[in-house]
Amino acid sequence: MAVQTAPAPVRRPRRSLAPYGFLAPAVLFFTAFLAAPIVYASYLSFRKAQVKGLGLGSAGRTEEWAGLSNYARALSDPEFLASVGRVALYGLVLVPVMMALALTLALLLDSGRTRVGGFARTSIFLPYAVPAVVASLLWGFLYLPRVSPLVDVLELVGLPAPDLLSSRLVIVAVANIALWGGVGFNMIVLYTALRSVPQEIYEAARIDGASDLQIALRIKVPIVVPSLVMTVIFSMIATLQVFAEPTTLSPLSNSISSTWTPLMKVYRDAFVRNDVYSAAATSVVIALVMLVLSFGFLKLVGNRAFDQEK
Repeated sequence: MAVQTAPAPVRRPRRSLAPYGFLAPAVLFFTAFLAAPIVYASYLSFRKAQVKGLGLGSAGRTEEWAGLSNYARALSDPEFLASVGRVALYGLVLVPVMMALALTLALLLDSGRTRVGGFARTSIFLPYAVPAVVASLLWGFLYLPRVSPLVDVLELVGLPAPDLLSSRLVIVAVANIALWGGVGFNMIVLYTALRSVPQEIYEAARIDGASDLQIALRIKVPIVVPSLVMTVIFSMIATLQVFAEPTTLSPLSNSISSTWTPLMKVYRDAFVRNDVYSAAATSVVIALVMLVLSFGFLKLVGNRAFDQEK
């Protein structure tokens, strides 16, 4: 009678700790510089400073629980609501124009009709590498009527020079700076998506008699819709975070107040008025608005765009 032996136990391979070691620095930096500030700002948004007596010394000023009072004050603040309206108008001016220019330039560069494609791509993308403060200073110099060479050129040809720093046109002036710097980045994203498409598709369309315009509208544009959706989302987030351009231009124009945008109001409340609790509540409101708009837009058009990509 044969004796049956038990099978040898299967040894599981040891899990290496090396991947966790490589991920540790990224996790630490994410926690220290992103997650922890968000949690701390959320905590401060539910607190308030209570002054007792004359408010002198550490015992004269204490921190207490405020509940939702900071949020109620932020949402009912006329300055904050006015800044939200200005940023909404600023986004309606900037985002469609920037996306249209970026898509048009990407299609022109992908058509292969220009012999200086590399130089053109670099020239269009180069403004994105200029810091927003430097770009605002350069354009501010061009906006000032007394020192702007553009005003002299317009006067030579007999055209009136518009005051772009006036209350009616200052949104256009700020949007122009963001447009000058943002078109190149979005163009590169869309152009990269176009270059990943097999050329056989275009050749087959030309054999069927399709013109360059028909290829662009019926083949290229639908293909880059997912990339276009992502660039629109990034542009919306950047629009809500506009700060450097109006802050830099504010000394040049009386039309730009210290609360011209929501982030400028947060900066004033936190570092000028020393009201970090109200500033924290306003920051949380801005973050939630960004989250809702981004995911709402992605839910509205993203599913159809990415399903089409598949």
